[in-house]
Amino acid sequence: MDTRKFWLAPIKGYQYISKMLPASCRYYPTCSEYAKWQFEFNAPHKALLASSLRILRCNQLFDGGIDYPIVTYVPPKLLNLLDFNRLCGKMKIIYWFVPKDINHSKYYILKDFNAINDSSDS
Repeated sequence: MDTRKFWLAPIKGYQYISKMLPASCRYYPTCSEYAKWQFEFNAPHKALLASSLRILRCNQLFDGGIDYPIVTYVPPKLLNLLDFNRLCGKMKIIYWFVPKDINHSKYYILKDFNAINDSSDS
């Protein structure tokens, strides 16, 4: 079993149940969505630490607001992008990586909600 699936399963279960409850997270994206993005793009130990710290900040002592996950990402080489099977079809972009620093080693993750709406229509 993929370790990402192991960590994402309880988060997805929580998100399914929390849809029936009133929203109470002080941050955008919500703490569960933040944790999901962390586990999709970071190593489990880094994602667990970042998610735990985020959950500890989600209380009345902190203002809340917009807090995008920060991940370490190494972009693929240009030759890997020249996959002709991908060029022939339409590519859906779900996440955008926005550089946090000049070195381009750490990125903010932004979700493209148009891609989600397009996939639910079909």
